[in-house]
Amino acid sequence: MADYAHPEVLVSTDWVLEHRGDPNVRVVEVDEDVLLYDQGHVPGAVKLDWHTELQRSDIRDFVDAQAFSELMVSKGIGNDTTVVLYGDKSNWWAAYALWFLRYNGHDDLRLMNGGRQKWVAEGKPLSQDPPDTPTTSYTVPYRDESIRAYATDVLKHVISVKEGTGSLVDVRSPAEFSGEKLHMPEYPQEGALRGGHIPGAQSIPWAQAVNEDGTFKSADDLLTLYGSKGVTGDKDIVAYCRIAERSSHTWFVLKYLLGYPRVRNYDGSWTEWGNMVGRPIEQGA
Repeated sequence: MADYAHPEVLVSTDWVLEHRGDPNVRVVEVDEDVLLYDQGHVPGAVKLDWHTELQRSDIRDFVDAQAFSELMVSKGIGNDTTVVLYGDKSNWWAAYALWFLRYNGHDDLRLMNGGRQKWVAEGKPLSQDPPDTPTTSYTVPYRDESIRAYATDVLKHVISVKEGTGSLVDVRSPAEFSGEKLHMPEYPQEGALRGGHIPGAQSIPWAQAVNEDGTFKSADDLLTLYGSKGVTGDKDIVAYCRIAERSSHTWFVLKYLLGYPRVRNYDGSWTEWGNMVGRPIEQGA
């Protein structure tokens, strides 16, 4: 039986409970439903709001290095802090935040396996108390462009997919992949003028990588899941969804759990590609 390539990036709910008082560990909750944190969170956890804190609304791009440093200080995170992220929906936005912190050069990052749903299901304590915020300093050491894909990169990547040296993973629902829907079922159908997928993409919905309790499937199951669609570690891989949160989850699986060396997340994803002039699409399963 294969092991995860980097098992240290996953911590259990028990580990978080045991280390919640560790001064060098900062637990961060990142939810799709940003109201959940106030209803009760892991004691000592700080809230990160993906709606308002990670991106600049004026240019639809990430906050700059200075603003990111200020954000980390406001959360009580220093350059040497072990950051443990968790959230709802099997950690999809927590995985996005982990990708974003990794992009900004933070090294010591973990996901709490199973996320909020597993913590609650196990009856572990929740708190409504605001966390203490230690005084820290933070400097962004570099930005890791090797894990981020831009639209121009993806257009070139379509060629490598045709040549067999690259893989393109569409992690959205089958209805989004086919073009029937523009967003997940039960969500407002908005955000793109065209439905469909990027040419050559393989449909591997993100949630196929997790069990019912929100924990990740075994390494063997993951190797089979992605390998059956030709997504293997010898290829350059780009993952995308609608706004990059679900594809961040798949990026985490491929890069850390399977250890594939060249995996990028296309954060523009379908809201960019489906609206751009001159970008090819395909429709149908």
